[in-house]
Amino acid sequence: MEDQLDIWGRRIRAFRKLKGYTQKELADALHVSVSVLGAVERGNKAPSPEFLAEIAKVLDVDVKELKGDIDHDQLERGDNDGL
Repeated sequence: MEDQLDIWGRRIRAFRKLKGYTQKELADALHVSVSVLGAVERGNKAPSPEFLAEIAKVLDVDVKELKGDIDHDQLERGDNDGL
C-alpha cells in the first residue's frame, strides 16, 4: 500500500505544477528551501499541519484536496461547496 507521505507529496507536486509554480517559486513563496519542499514532494519529510495549510493557501486549494481527503460521492453529485 502506498504511504500517506508519498500521496501528499505527489498531490502537492501536481497542484504546484497545475498552478504554474516551479519548485523554487513555491519554496520562495513559502519561505522554505527548495530542498525542504523537494523532500516533502518526494514523501521523505512529513509536512506539519501548518505547512500544509500554507501550501494550500499559496496554491489556492483546500487542504483536504492536498491530502486527498475528499468525498468522492460529493464530487459525483456535483456538490463541491465544501471543497
